[in-house]
Amino acid sequence: MRLTALPAFEDNYIWALVDDEGNAIVVDPGDAAPVLAASGHGLWPAAGLLAHHHPGHARGVATLRGRWPALPVFAPEDPRIDTATERVGDGARIPLNGWEFSVLAVPGHTLSHIAFHRPGNGSEGHLFCGDTLFSLGCGRLFEGTPAQMLASLDRLAALPGSTAVCCGHEYTLANAAFARTVDPANPALRRRTEEATAMRQAGRPSLPSSLASE
Repeated sequence: MRLTALPAFEDNYIWALVDDEGNAIVVDPGDAAPVLAASGHGLWPAAGLLAHHHPGHARGVATLRGRWPALPVFAPEDPRIDTATERVGDGARIPLNGWEFSVLAVPGHTLSHIAFHRPGNGSEGHLFCGDTLFSLGCGRLFEGTPAQMLASLDRLAALPGSTAVCCGHEYTLANAAFARTVDPANPALRRRTEEATAMRQAGRPSLPSSLASE
């Protein structure tokens, strides 16, 4: 199993969890082009997961299903997502490629936002949280309330600390700049900022981070 972050647009990531045969669970493909390009290098979409309706996270599905018509796509109950083949809500379990994903309702960024959690089962687990939790920050409140976002973040924080946080954007350094204005003496924040800076300067994503770190 390998986890791959496919860059899209200016700062989006399309996440792909890939098995040994190259079959991939593709998360939030707002742009089909990076996925199509990866398919030329042995990555084959087996299913799609959508956390919320924003086009930057969902627009590429139509093109991908045009290329792979049988591709199942799991998304929240939201009429603004018209390319889903399966609707899932809080508490649902999705078995895919020998893995099982649990669905968590995490309203705040949008009202229908969901996250997908793959438990570790002896290894690091994965949390595909869209635009709810970022490294050193959280998503903007487009539709939900502060109380809803706080409850959603508390819910994610209750998952195992080793869980890899696979969020939808490369916002770490921008979030760090803000965080250090309000908490300048925090040594853990300073270390994370230095780590993320080195990663970005090397051309690498600053993600995933861990829930323990966040």
